[in-house]
Amino acid sequence: MFFKSKSQGSVDWLIVGLGNPDKKYEYTRHNTGFMALDNFADRHNIKVNKIKFKSLYNQGVVCGKKVALLKPSTYMNLSGQAVVEAMNFYKIPIERVIVLFDDISFDPSIIKIKRKGTDGGHNGIKNIIYLTGKDTFLRIKIGVGKKPNEHYDLADWVLSNFSKDEFKLMQEAFEKTSDALEFIINDKLDEAMNKFN
Repeated sequence: MFFKSKSQGSVDWLIVGLGNPDKKYEYTRHNTGFMALDNFADRHNIKVNKIKFKSLYNQGVVCGKKVALLKPSTYMNLSGQAVVEAMNFYKIPIERVIVLFDDISFDPSIIKIKRKGTDGGHNGIKNIIYLTGKDTFLRIKIGVGKKPNEHYDLADWVLSNFSKDEFKLMQEAFEKTSDALEFIINDKLDEAMNKFN
């Protein structure tokens, strides 16, 4: 059940894109969450350019619901700090948090919506679970492609840039993610999972 804060700052949904803030990481696989959030923000004319909650953030109205969009500037491994600050400010339950992030298990253009789960080895998700004490937040995993071979260093892979062809596929993934977010915001999670998973 959704607990709504009585404060004026209350929102219906907190949507978080994960990534690293430095310019050199801007178009890397690990910044897929940032890019997906930017796509959604652009679609709904929300400028994610205010500084609060150790993040770039802003609020807007999407499908008649108030949303807060967040891009933590803490670096990936400390993403939970920003999420907890925003959750506390908005007095929003974790079930109304949606996290967008990269997943090396899927090819580019593939997305998967999950209601909850483990961190799956993703340090940003690991930190959110650690600092909130819960894993019951919604997440949209966005495929960025598997490592070229088992000997390829994982950190090098997620911090590498997409090829031109891969980036075209990622644009498709960002559009799907924005579509899925609209379903979820309208409380149509099951429909979103049926359509996109």
